Amino acid sequence: MITIILLISSEVLTFLVLWQHYKRISKVKFCISVIINSILSIYMWMLFILVSTYKGNSDNPGHICLMMNLTGIFCAVLVPRVILDLFHFTGKLIRIRKKGHIRALTNAGLIIWLIIFAIIFSGNKIGRFNFKIEQVSVKIPGLNKNLEGLIIVQISDVHLPGFYRNKKELTRAMEKIKSLNPDILINSGDFVDNGWREFERSDTILSMAKGKLGSFAIIGNHDIGTYDRDFNQAGRDTNVVRINELIKASGYKVLNDENIIINVGDARVAIIGVITKGRHGHIIHGDLTKAMTGTDSADFRILITHDPNHWEEAVKGKTNIELTLAGHTHGMQMGILTKRFKWSPAQYFYPRWNGLYSEGNQYLYVNRGLGVLGVPFRIWMPPEITVIKLTSN
Repeated sequence: MITIILLISSEVLTFLVLWQHYKRISKVKFCISVIINSILSIYMWMLFILVSTYKGNSDNPGHICLMMNLTGIFCAVLVPRVILDLFHFTGKLIRIRKKGHIRALTNAGLIIWLIIFAIIFSGNKIGRFNFKIEQVSVKIPGLNKNLEGLIIVQISDVHLPGFYRNKKELTRAMEKIKSLNPDILINSGDFVDNGWREFERSDTILSMAKGKLGSFAIIGNHDIGTYDRDFNQAGRDTNVVRINELIKASGYKVLNDENIIINVGDARVAIIGVITKGRHGHIIHGDLTKAMTGTDSADFRILITHDPNHWEEAVKGKTNIELTLAGHTHGMQMGILTKRFKWSPAQYFYPRWNGLYSEGNQYLYVNRGLGVLGVPFRIWMPPEITVIKLTSN
């Protein structure tokens, strides 16, 4: 009800703003602005009705795609409308005795609207599919000579509903990974938003990319079914079984609080994976002790854990794991990312939110994710494919 009231209020007030600002000086500008505003309104109301009247499964990828688009149009249209209305009617209040409004304030509101709309539009059409390959070298003193130059490619947080109408972009990402010819391919979780139905045959696309020595994945907190409103405990259990099957069909060995030892020449590499449950503020990590069983004799250990905070809590200084790979943060899908400076709201929730971190001879790499969640855009925070090269010097 609050959303409906806000939508109706913004429609009425924005029309009044356009009428009062343009009607007397330019009928052409008034008509053009009303037409554009009406088109955006029709699209926004259409999405709102489709989402609010939906009665199907929460993990229907088409429905999740519509919800993301609705959130996106709210950010691109509704929010700047509210800003415009506040600017305009503040100007009218200031000029209440002289009547009229402060045109400069209204113009400022219109410019802000255009800027916000342009940023979000480009973030949707370009930013979310601007896959960046990040090259990282990890120096390990005393690294076994057989592991020198080993290439590990990591992806994370695919969130398949974001590719619902963009399967060609998911295919392009897998082709990029395939061209990197990785020795080991790692996926650090969150294949879906809510549940298993979101895979929708995407396993055939994901399986295009493989590691020469194997592909390994874990289940993230979204994969568990935490956010599906329809799941009871039995439904979550079934969802986990189906998710495991679909990840396997995508070409991965799924590590549920377990490990696997692979041989690289005479070297033994332990790939350790722990599951992640819960939601922000109440994240539950899997049994790392159980997952590490039998890895002490390995020459190198790689931990796949979805939440980067797990490294601080249970790995760093407490285990002999040399390299930990995580995701989860998405870089909040917005921020500033340059060679010399990086900032994102994510850093206020995750001290280690993107990139390579180290303490002593232990390393953590946090991947920004391949997909989107919640909103259908990335603003100056491109999706990431990480190429990690092991070296002793």
